[in-house]
Amino acid sequence: MVYKTEVPILRCCDVLVCGAGPAGIAAAVSAARAGLDTVLLERFGVVGGSMTVGNVTTLMGTSTPGGIWQEVMSLLGAPDGRFAIDPEHAKSALLRWIEASSVTLHLLTPIVDAVVNDGILEGVIALTPQGPVMYKARRTIDATGDGYVAYRSGCSYEYGREEDGLVQPVSLCFHIRGVDPTCTLVCRHEEDDTMLSSGLSFLTLCEQAAASGKLPPHVSIVRLYPSAHTQGEYLVNATQVGGVDTLNTDQLTKAEIILRSQMEMVTTFLKEQVPGFSNIEIASSPNSIGIRESRRIVGAYVLTGEDVMEGRRFPDVVVHQASFPIDIHNPTGGGQAEKEGLPHQGQPYDIPLRSLIPLDVEHLILSGRNISGDHRALASYRVMNIAMSIGQASASVAQASLEAGVGVGMVSKEAVQTLLTDLGCTLFK
Repeated sequence: MVYKTEVPILRCCDVLVCGAGPAGIAAAVSAARAGLDTVLLERFGVVGGSMTVGNVTTLMGTSTPGGIWQEVMSLLGAPDGRFAIDPEHAKSALLRWIEASSVTLHLLTPIVDAVVNDGILEGVIALTPQGPVMYKARRTIDATGDGYVAYRSGCSYEYGREEDGLVQPVSLCFHIRGVDPTCTLVCRHEEDDTMLSSGLSFLTLCEQAAASGKLPPHVSIVRLYPSAHTQGEYLVNATQVGGVDTLNTDQLTKAEIILRSQMEMVTTFLKEQVPGFSNIEIASSPNSIGIRESRRIVGAYVLTGEDVMEGRRFPDVVVHQASFPIDIHNPTGGGQAEKEGLPHQGQPYDIPLRSLIPLDVEHLILSGRNISGDHRALASYRVMNIAMSIGQASASVAQASLEAGVGVGMVSKEAVQTLLTDLGCTLFK
């Protein structure tokens, strides 16, 4: 079926940022501060992405010293490395931060399509309460997470791991309250174990519960992060459904239903089995399913897991000293997919300019987890603090491209690097 309609142009701008998650807000604020007329589009009614809508309050990873991610950490009350924020505070604080930068923010405006002529992206079609409209832009930054703008622009992409095409499982991170304030139990990752008063280790208890049916079969670890702001409150990262096509609406809907049920099951397990948790209840949950992995747009360079493990440096570096383990949640079982059962800790690595430049269309810049990388590399750079550094870098690519009057594929790495270092970003030490 062919459907045709007249679509009015609502806005023309220098830089259009699509998606107001960690990468998108960093990109938009950075572009606006550079004096560029910047529009930021967001499909939800709040900004922040995973840290607000997704209820993920642990801002993980580190990257570019002096970068904008450190400013956001300080803004949200986690400057000392606690990596824990209050999502309700973040909703308001981030809005004020964006407003102060003179970004034009349009909430409740999902992207519908991309407008490409002769291989050049001219803008996007978005849905507003008044109907579909076009946003025209001299440069567009795709920070949608799923790489939706790049996909609708005709860009090539990869999906899933090489052996079977599976992506990491989807999850819902939720908060519980009512934990005994004297409880010291923490379980941030697979080797972070605690002996319980019963004489059993917490991780062993989780594994036994998954085997016996007291936990879902693939929830063999219940990660617990105490709140830095509210006594007796914990973030729970445990639920997961593997084998889900994260680009399929029907599968995502079914997964959401299963995950809500898993939240209740995990809460019951904690109440009945873990000392200090007998009086807990669910305090909050996400407004959207948590997706770790979907499209990886093919760019001028595909960052690899080997690059991450070896701490590779690149002459066209735009994100420096990115650091987070290759953390691949098992899509076919519990725990980690890596054979050792633990995240693989690589060396601090660079992300090159070429990984932000898609091959198939001009005037488009990639940002966040949809940049050009393989399945294992994405498992490291997908976290929020690294995504914010990528967002800042994508804004500098747009700025350098516009100032030089060249397409993003022809932009000088030196020009981008100069812009970033002038902002205080360390790229070469």
